[in-house]
Amino acid sequence: MAEQQQLPKAKAKVADIHTHMYPPEYVKVLESRNTIPLVRKFPTASDPRLVLLEAEVPLLESAQQDPSLLPGRPLTKHFSSLDQKIHFMDTHSIDISVISLANPWLDFLPSDQAAPSATSINSSFSSMCATHPGRLYFFAALPLTAPPSDLLASITSIASLPYCRGVILGTSGLGSGLDDPALLPIFTALAEANLPIFLHPHYGLPNSVFGPRSAAGEYGHVLPLALGFPMETTIAVARMFLAGVFDAVPKLSMILAHSGGTLPFLAGRIESCIVHDGALVKRMKEGGKRRSLWEVLRSQVYLDAVIYGEVGLKAAVEASGSSDRLMFGTDHPFFPPVGGEKGEEDGEWESVGLNVKAVVKAMGDGVEYEGVMGGMRSGF
Repeated sequence: MAEQQQLPKAKAKVADIHTHMYPPEYVKVLESRNTIPLVRKFPTASDPRLVLLEAEVPLLESAQQDPSLLPGRPLTKHFSSLDQKIHFMDTHSIDISVISLANPWLDFLPSDQAAPSATSINSSFSSMCATHPGRLYFFAALPLTAPPSDLLASITSIASLPYCRGVILGTSGLGSGLDDPALLPIFTALAEANLPIFLHPHYGLPNSVFGPRSAAGEYGHVLPLALGFPMETTIAVARMFLAGVFDAVPKLSMILAHSGGTLPFLAGRIESCIVHDGALVKRMKEGGKRRSLWEVLRSQVYLDAVIYGEVGLKAAVEASGSSDRLMFGTDHPFFPPVGGEKGEEDGEWESVGLNVKAVVKAMGDGVEYEGVMGGMRSGF
C-alpha cells in the first residue's frame, strides 16, 4: 500500500459523492427474502453473503457443498455500521460523505410497503447525518413502487430533510425504464425541489450475454459489474435523451455513477446515428432546436470519478466539458481489500487509492485535482 500513501493530500475538503450503506432495518428485509435481492448465511463463510445478481442464483445451492462457489459478497460491518463508515472516512482523509442506500434500493418492495420503508430508511440516514453534522449528507431513497400520489408526497417530505442532497435512482424507474412518460411528473417534482438524481445501475445486461462460463461463476463479477453496469447506465440515459426527457424537464440535474458508464466514449457515435436518421431528427426538433447529447452532458449531467483509470477520467472530462463536473467517489463498502491478514479492511483500501491515482494522472495535483476531490463542493 506504499504507493497509495504517497498520493497527494487534497488541500481543500475531500467529498465522497458515491458511498453506500445498508441500514439494519434494510438488512432484515433482505434476510427474510427467498428471491434476490437476499442475504444468506453459509457454513463456510464467517459473514452473511449479500446476493444481488441473477447470475449468482445458481450458486446458492451449490455453495452449500463447495465453499469455493460462494455467491455474492460478504456482508461485513462496513455495510451497516456508522462507526465503520466514519472510520473509513478518517482512514482515507475524507471530510464529507454523501451516503446512499445501495442497489437495488426499494425497487423490489410491494406497493403497500414501499412508502413506509422509504420513510424509515430516509429517517435512519437523516439521524446518522445528525450525529456527524457537516461530515455526512445523504441521497434519499424513493418508493417507486408506491401509488403515484404517495410517491409525489414522499418527494415533498424528502425535500424538507436538512441533510438530504438529492435522491438515488435505479434505471428501471417505475418498471419501464427512465424514458417512461409516467416518470415526467416525478422528474419535474424532483427538479422543482432542487433534488438531483444520483443514477446508479443494478440490473445490468441479460445473463445470456455473458455466457455459461460466467453463469457458472468462472469469471466472478467481472462481466456483470465491469461491463454490464456501465452499459446499463449508458442505455438508460440514452433512452432519456432520445425521449426528450431533458428538454421536457430542463431543471433536472443528474449525477451518473461510474463516470457515466460508456457515455463519454460513445456520445459521438450516438450523435452520428441520430443525425443520419431523418425521422428521428425531425421528431427531436419538435418544439425548437434539437440539443445534442454533448450539450445535455455539459448542462444537466455530472459524473462521479469512480472509473479507476486515467483514460476513462479524461474521456469523462472531455464529455462533461470541464473537470468541475466530476466528483470523487469511493463506492465503499464495495471492492474491499482481498486476502491478507484479518482486519485488513480496517486499513487503507487499494480501490480508493486507484481512484485517487487516476484523478492525479488525469488532472495533475493542482486546482483541477482539488475540484474533483471535493474542493468546489465543501459547502454542501
